[in-house]
Amino acid sequence: MRVYLPCTLPALATAVKLGELGPAPLTGYAVTPALTEWYASGDTEELEYVALTEAARASLRMLAADRADGVQAPPRRVVVAAEVPEGAARAGADLEERARVRLAQAVPLTKVAAVHIDDLEAAADVEAALAALPAADEGDDDARFTVDGAEAHELMWYATQEIPDLLRS
Repeated sequence: MRVYLPCTLPALATAVKLGELGPAPLTGYAVTPALTEWYASGDTEELEYVALTEAARASLRMLAADRADGVQAPPRRVVVAAEVPEGAARAGADLEERARVRLAQAVPLTKVAAVHIDDLEAAADVEAALAALPAADEGDDDARFTVDGAEAHELMWYATQEIPDLLRS
């Protein structure tokens, strides 16, 4: 099963050092029965894109949390796509996030299929989204528009052998 795990560049660097994404439990996003039912007309590729987008939103929140903790994370959303055994991901009951799953085990880097990351050109919009996130959470429509502006940027796809280059950039 393909699972999309929200991440940041500092967290990815830590995962490379440890050889796994963790510690467990991990929150990820995948094509769940609830997502399939909700998005009935979509094919597998479209459903995976929805899960990837949800993971990118979660990555933005991880960036905000890093910054609040004093971690200087570059303003780039990161999503790690990994293959986990069927049954390893448990879908939640929260219908607001139909694609959200929980993993009870850390994910070895050997199970990573690819990394999706914002292009450098998205940095200004991601930075603006980070600044607007608190107001967006309070219901400010202009702030929500700014946060949504980060989603206008498609995440770039990178093979696993390119991870060291991503961490150097």
